[in-house]
Amino acid sequence: MPLSDADALATIRIKNLRLRTYIGIKEDEIQNQQDIVINVVLKYPADRAVAFNQIDEALNYRTITKKLIQHVEQGRFALLERLTRELLDLVMEHQQVLWAQVEVDKPHALRFSDSVSITLSAKRDLE
Repeated sequence: MPLSDADALATIRIKNLRLRTYIGIKEDEIQNQQDIVINVVLKYPADRAVAFNQIDEALNYRTITKKLIQHVEQGRFALLERLTRELLDLVMEHQQVLWAQVEVDKPHALRFSDSVSITLSAKRDLE
C-alpha cells in the first residue's frame, strides 16, 4: 500500500543540543559564556526520501545542526528572543522545511528555576 503525501510528511526533532554562548544583559553574562539548550522540531515532505531511500532526497539535519552550532558559538546575544528567532530563520532557510519550532532554554536564569525558555515557530507559505 503506497504512502500518500500526507503520510510522508516527516517530523524531525533535534533534542537537547547543549551549547555555550554569550547571552544576557548583565555584565557577567556579557563577559562569560553560559549554557543553553536548543530543541528544534521541523516538518518536511519526505515522500522522495521514502521512495528513493537516498540521502540526496532527504532533508540533511546534520547540515542544519552544524549551522545552528556555528551561529550560537560565534555569536553574542542580549535576549533569548533574538537568539531563538535567528536560529528559527536558519532552519527556515532550507526550502524543504514547511514548518519549524525552535525552543532555547537558558538553565539557571532564574533563582529557584531549572531554566527559562523561549519558543518561536514559523510556517512556509506555499502559495
